[in-house]
Amino acid sequence: MNTDVLVVGGGIAGITAAVEAAEIGYNVTLVEKNFYLGGRVVQFYKYFPKLCPPQCGLEILLRRAKNLRNLTIYTGAEVKNVSKGGSDYTAEITLSPRFVNDRCTSCGKCVEACDVSRENDFNFGMDTTKAIYLPHQYAFPNRYVIDQRNCKGVECSKCVEACAYGAIDLTEKGKNITIDARAVIISTGWKQYDAEKIHYLGFGKFKNVVTNLMMERIASPNGPFSGRIVRRSDGKEPKSVAFVQCAGSRDENNLKYCSQVCCLATIKQANYLKTLYPEIKIQIFYIDLRAYGIYEHFLKRLESDRSVEFIRGKVSKIDELGNDNLLVQAEDTLSGTKVGREVEFVVLATGMEPSSVASGIKGVSYDENGFVSDDGLFSCGVAHKVGDVSQSNQDAEAATLSAIQLLRNSGVRK
Repeated sequence: MNTDVLVVGGGIAGITAAVEAAEIGYNVTLVEKNFYLGGRVVQFYKYFPKLCPPQCGLEILLRRAKNLRNLTIYTGAEVKNVSKGGSDYTAEITLSPRFVNDRCTSCGKCVEACDVSRENDFNFGMDTTKAIYLPHQYAFPNRYVIDQRNCKGVECSKCVEACAYGAIDLTEKGKNITIDARAVIISTGWKQYDAEKIHYLGFGKFKNVVTNLMMERIASPNGPFSGRIVRRSDGKEPKSVAFVQCAGSRDENNLKYCSQVCCLATIKQANYLKTLYPEIKIQIFYIDLRAYGIYEHFLKRLESDRSVEFIRGKVSKIDELGNDNLLVQAEDTLSGTKVGREVEFVVLATGMEPSSVASGIKGVSYDENGFVSDDGLFSCGVAHKVGDVSQSNQDAEAATLSAIQLLRNSGVRK
């Protein structure tokens, strides 16, 4: 299979790059390892600067993508290797079986028939779905998928019997394909840093300690609690919440760099809480706060709220008390004293780690932190550097322009 531009990764940066190149007239192939497009952005409740839900920007992008006949999209597709031969690149890709074809109408009859449950990884295991499921409410493609790790397969077949459209094939096999491309854009995105590595913060040990990405899902109307921000231990609405900044970031033992967006995420999530529960008490433990440019007024507004306490100090330990409350301990570096705050809920502002750290593509060069550093390939989004959604989109447009320039210089014009 031949293409002008291969885009690896279907998050918001990858979709932007693919659509921009295809609208100019180049043949583009977009591959995404998940069974849906949108990456991390679709897991957000809202994003800056307008504080609107992710569907606002993604809907326009996906509508543009649907109208492009020269854009080929593969989901459930993982690039294993990229090699260069002359002026072209060859990518080896594994396609995982979805077990549901494009005759699916998302009617939901298969879900009603299924009696096997699985942890919902989209919601970070905070709820469950059936073994046949729609990845999320706004999934593109809007088609069910079967979790082969939990499905009983042909020995059950209840979903097959329930489907009136012949859309389910439990015998489907995965396959490998090879794509030759003139230019490659890597946009493999990011994952939240593993908070269990920061053992003294209690994540994975205490239910009421969550990460900032989990908080996005908790706050979302299509999340595990239908938009109610509650404690995982008892479903109770918290009256006090602590945010722990730089949870693993700017740390020689974890992520050495600043992830740039964590302070903004906390400001945004504190706004979620104040909107739902105006009387809630919030403590923010920080090293320093970075709300650059147009985002400064969000921070100033939060600082003016007397029910929000800012404590300048790195958290040293979180313990659980007998009532499922949590004791957050830190040293206040402004006063030089040790402080402790009892709260009902804790949110860890975990950093952004390039996805390549866990699943690096062979043939692609990375720097010491896992960001793409290959001179021959183009990269964008958090595969290239940390940044927010608008920065990632700008980065994608820059990568696309560079790829187009390469194609034109090699004689491929549209």
